[in-house]
Amino acid sequence: MRYGQGVALVLAAGSLWSLMGLGLRQIEAASVWQILFWRSVGMVPVLLAFVWWRSGGQPLTTIRKVGLAGVIGGLGLVFAFAGAIYAIQTTTIANAVFLFTASPFVAAILAWVLLGERVRPWTWAAIALAVAGMYLMVREGLAMGALAGNIAALLSAAGFGAFSVALRWGKLSEMLPVSMLGGVFSALVAAGVLAVQGQPLAPSAWDIGVSTGIGALILALGMLCYTLGSRVIPAAELTLLSLIEVLLAPLWVFVFLGETASAATFAGGGVLLAAVALNAVMGARAQMAQGLAKAP
Repeated sequence: MRYGQGVALVLAAGSLWSLMGLGLRQIEAASVWQILFWRSVGMVPVLLAFVWWRSGGQPLTTIRKVGLAGVIGGLGLVFAFAGAIYAIQTTTIANAVFLFTASPFVAAILAWVLLGERVRPWTWAAIALAVAGMYLMVREGLAMGALAGNIAALLSAAGFGAFSVALRWGKLSEMLPVSMLGGVFSALVAAGVLAVQGQPLAPSAWDIGVSTGIGALILALGMLCYTLGSRVIPAAELTLLSLIEVLLAPLWVFVFLGETASAATFAGGGVLLAAVALNAVMGARAQMAQGLAKAP
């Protein structure tokens, strides 16, 4: 796989995930933990089917091969999913979204320490530009918020960063089971929280159908693209490229549901898009230069 193909896959993943808000607007009454449970229930069979197909009917062998990297990556997704839910519940959405941009920094540091992946100068510049763009998008709603919610948002960013590093850490041709394990762990955590809170596991049939559909189509296919793209893209760049989700999410609800967004949202989104494009173009040029250098 070429670098450009990997970039296209990760951008496709972020684009799919950006439809999440549009899908969640169709939920009638389900709680966030019920949504997380049924979303995970929808995601896991789809990913398992892909693992089964790619393993030639031996999914357990492929799942065992991911080892510790798979467990850590799966647990990272639990923090990413659950932390985001708790953050949105307890702090402002602007705070949560802004703090989510910490994931490229977390991925960069972990990948450097654990994998020896050096972060290229233009990637640092693109990360800084992305943070600036995110700030422009949400600055009107930024507030101190609840400390626990802010911490949860940072844990969510750290969890997604750890998941991205785990995909690179495995060094295997097939790391899709990591995403599947994340879905299994998330379903177990959500079921546990619902039990502790005394809430029923099942909301209305409509909400179950919408949540399961989100998991099977939007989340699972996005995870598939992201995992495949991770083969050729460093962890810090993976998380940076996935921020395209934040750019597109308000656009979809504006186009299809008529929810207006401020001028600052679109201005910040433009800066964020420039950051993603900068990193993608510079990375492609670097790979092309390496290819020319190796040519006889």
